[in-house]
Amino acid sequence: MSSPLRLGVAGLGTVGGALLKLLDRQAAALAARTGREIAVVAVSAQNRGKVRDLDPARFDWASDPVALAASPDIDVFVELIGGADGVARAAVETALQEGKSVVTANKALLAKHGLHLARLAEAKGVALGFEASVAGGIPIVKTLRDSLAGNRVSRVYGILNGTCNYILSRMEAEQLSFGQCLAEAQKLGYAEADPSFDIGGYDTAHKLAILTALAFGTEIAADAIAVEGIEHITLADISAAAELGYRIKLLGVAERTAAGIEQRVHPTMVPRSSAIAQVMGVTNAVTIDADAVQELTLVGPGAGGAATASAVVADIADVARGLKAPPFGLPLKSLAPLHRAPLQTHEGGYYIRLSVYDRSGAAAAIAARMAERAISLESIVQRRRPGELKGASAVPVVLITHATSEKLIGEALKAVLADGFIAEPPQVIRIERE
Repeated sequence: MSSPLRLGVAGLGTVGGALLKLLDRQAAALAARTGREIAVVAVSAQNRGKVRDLDPARFDWASDPVALAASPDIDVFVELIGGADGVARAAVETALQEGKSVVTANKALLAKHGLHLARLAEAKGVALGFEASVAGGIPIVKTLRDSLAGNRVSRVYGILNGTCNYILSRMEAEQLSFGQCLAEAQKLGYAEADPSFDIGGYDTAHKLAILTALAFGTEIAADAIAVEGIEHITLADISAAAELGYRIKLLGVAERTAAGIEQRVHPTMVPRSSAIAQVMGVTNAVTIDADAVQELTLVGPGAGGAATASAVVADIADVARGLKAPPFGLPLKSLAPLHRAPLQTHEGGYYIRLSVYDRSGAAAAIAARMAERAISLESIVQRRRPGELKGASAVPVVLITHATSEKLIGEALKAVLADGFIAEPPQVIRIERE
């Protein structure tokens, strides 16, 4: 058997702790599968005195993750610190520059600096593994990079944030407000004290940027993604979706179009009968449309210590076996630049909820603004809330459109706002047909 593969692990939070336990539990099996022992020799964390469900005294302690990354006593640096910059970036760069393979779960770091880090890894001939950066325990990175190498992918999309999926699921199942469900998610540890990164769609966007590069052979371009979160979704929207036969999900979508690769993150109404509509709670799901396999959907835990540690170990095992693929599937020189493609006509149409002042001619004026831009309306329905009296100053009106473009919808609603017939900003949600 070859000499042990020596790991330095930086970050002993939920994932780091779970990783050490998993490596202990599976030590014999991993050695048998990879042909060498995998041994953690040193660790680093922000607070050495923190009470943990493990004994860090078993390992050498490094107070500085960057020093650990440069240590001649390790072969692989495992970064579980988090954050796009700061010590996480410095430590990963140092490890790669020192010729050490790196395994990370840090999607923010990859979305912002992935090309730079891949360039360092390529120059030094080492591995940069990041299976754990997208969709937790779902093996989506290896699926796109390795298993589907013979396919031409046309679209990749899915539920990539467990916090948002949990909130939307609870809102529907228990008829709770967005605020109530967010507070519960924070209490359970699914959402951070500052949840804006999750609920604003930015966490999903970082993950989508990584998937886009893998699926389409392009450079990472997180700033080329149209992003909308779920913070404005109300029970009225949840109920309307149910009546129409849909569920609301926050989706990340990357799609090949004639104008280039379109990337978007937004709430979407999906048919209740679809596979992705059945994905509830903190679970993630990713669907790949490709020419050979047609449609492939992977569903599993999108977060959590054990699931994410499982993905980290998968990359460590590859390094132990001596496997080393280009981080994004192609050598850097072969990755195509990604230019932001305009949002194309959406065939499923749109759900639009307006709070309309109860004035004569308001509905006709709204319909006229839509018609001016050739937006065809499938239906227009006034939806009074339970117990609401006729004559209320503003009433909810729901429009369902046929296929049209984001641009035309935006122009029409800007005109409607200028007319002074609506009391608050419109709610717009894309509809996906079966």
